[in-house]
Amino acid sequence: MFKAFTRSIKTEILLCSHNPSSPASTSALRLLRSAVSSPYPPSKPSSPPLHFDLEVIENKPPTADQLRTILSYLPAKAPSGQSQTPSADILLSAHPTVDSRPTNPEGIVELASQNPNALKWPIVVDWHSGRAVIGDVEGVKGILEELRKKRDGEA
Repeated sequence: MFKAFTRSIKTEILLCSHNPSSPASTSALRLLRSAVSSPYPPSKPSSPPLHFDLEVIENKPPTADQLRTILSYLPAKAPSGQSQTPSADILLSAHPTVDSRPTNPEGIVELASQNPNALKWPIVVDWHSGRAVIGDVEGVKGILEELRKKRDGEA
């Protein structure tokens, strides 16, 4: 009867785009997997692992609708200091094989479907908290730290 009260709340983190040939993507995936299977933070061996669902999708871009949501989760500031959704081209890498720079989610998905090097890897999304990072291992560490603070009652 009270079993639901004893279950821990899970936050779904979706590593929606992972490219094994990207060092940043491989490092981020290693961090995420370690956080759910080993003490977190690793510097405190008595700490429990974090609790979240991890979904990994390799070499496949998110859908255009997912990209719109992800873009809305990214922090950005307009010159006036007001929040503003970043442009879709923030998802594009500077890889030399990328010869076009679409600015809308549909164009990004089409380009990334043809050339996986076009995306910045990884794209990590915390759907529950509305946070996302693109191509940034430090940002993934930030998401994990926020989850740790929630777990430990600091947030």
